[in-house]
Amino acid sequence: MIRIPDQPKRLRILPISKLAAAPKWQLETLRALREPVFYWFTAGQGRITLGGSTRGFHPHNAIYIPPGTMYGFQAMTRAQGVALHMGDATGLDLPDTPMHLRLRDGTQHTEVAQIIDAIQRELDGAKPFAERAARHQVGLLAIWLERQRSGAGDDSPRGMASANANERLTARYTALLEREYGSALNVSDYAQALGVTPTHLTRACRASCGRSALQLMQERRLFEARRLLSETDVPVQDIARSLGFSTPGYFSRAFSASTGTAPSVYRKARNA
Repeated sequence: MIRIPDQPKRLRILPISKLAAAPKWQLETLRALREPVFYWFTAGQGRITLGGSTRGFHPHNAIYIPPGTMYGFQAMTRAQGVALHMGDATGLDLPDTPMHLRLRDGTQHTEVAQIIDAIQRELDGAKPFAERAARHQVGLLAIWLERQRSGAGDDSPRGMASANANERLTARYTALLEREYGSALNVSDYAQALGVTPTHLTRACRASCGRSALQLMQERRLFEARRLLSETDVPVQDIARSLGFSTPGYFSRAFSASTGTAPSVYRKARNA
């Protein structure tokens, strides 16, 4: 399967307002990055689908997303804050499951803000070993996350005792889908691998995040198709094959139905 990097693999902090201004498909489509990301929301609200479960977020919410975890945002309203993209996380000892923290204690807000500010200062400054110093601050953030996991504010979709059966099944499906979306597997194949019927899987997905199992699969494949068309010169027929479509014609019809334009036209428009 053809793959391209999601972002340069370096530590960086981006404003949430920039994320909120992204095209709708880029914001809402469930996908996974190959680097960990930490979101800190200071204003506004919206919804996030994380690990197959959709929940609202508000100011003073912190969301940690490990590499390979499918997620997408919806209906972000005046959202402010920062997104910490951690690049190569080797040696940082970060949690391996998603976390959604609703921080109600002012002390917690201060702790997050201080760590983020320290990382930003190092990245903005011109001191020697700034990147190394910033990564040490990320290590402190990893410790802070582990400490919060045992607190009452963790609303994570995985590892949460209150997560229902639909959420757990959908989380398993999205994890499997992220690994295999470039294959020719269909919903029945995924359901069989998960030990359930396709109807049961679709019902669980709809209950957890408002999308059917088929929608989740199609959205993930077409998200990757948009990226490949925009960021590479890989021929359309090779993109179709790499994403599990049986023929280039089938891929073109599916892409056109989703975006309103043919793959070749989309590529020309994006590169114009």
